[in-house]
Amino acid sequence: MTPEPQPQPTPTDEPPTPCRTCQEFTLAEAVANGERDWSRATDCRVLRKRHQESGACAD
Repeated sequence: MTPEPQPQPTPTDEPPTPCRTCQEFTLAEAVANGERDWSRATDCRVLRKRHQESGACAD
C-alpha cells in the first residue's frame, strides 16, 4: 500500500503574521529603544525569544 500524495502548499507573497505576544514584545522593545532604556529593550528581546522557543508562539 503506497501513501497518497499530499497536496503541496501554495506559495503566497505575504510574509507570515507574527503572533500577538511577539508583536507586543516587539512594540515594547521599540518603545524602550526610543526611551534609550537598553536594559528593558534587551529584556523584551529575551522574552520574545523564550516565548518563540516555548512552543506557545503561533508563528
